[in-house]
Amino acid sequence: MKEIIGINHIGIRVASLDSARAFYEQLGFIFIAGPIGPEPVAIMEHPSGVNINLILNANTNSDKNILMDATERYPGFTHVALDVNDIKAVQKEIEKLNIHITEGPITLPNGGVMFFIRDQDNNVIEFHQNG
Repeated sequence: MKEIIGINHIGIRVASLDSARAFYEQLGFIFIAGPIGPEPVAIMEHPSGVNINLILNANTNSDKNILMDATERYPGFTHVALDVNDIKAVQKEIEKLNIHITEGPITLPNGGVMFFIRDQDNNVIEFHQNG
């Protein structure tokens, strides 16, 4: 469909607005509004234009990500990949924030580099620099 021009936002299911907001603010996201709507949802936006909707209805009885940590593989979106222009600087900042890097850095055959972290609810975030 040629009319698609981009991604408007990413929906991330979380257990607590306060802890999710604190985590994503460390990554540079700014709180815009919320909670609003029937789910409810809070909106945060990064100065780069990346918009996330924090969906505030996660099950708080589990510390696992059902799409990534279960033995059975369920369909669904497994992670978001954020483009960065200096992967080494991002890695240093993540380490300074005491956020655990769960995988990587991985260098791709084309010279690209990526690494992964998890948010407070075990949602996976990839930082990716193209080669």
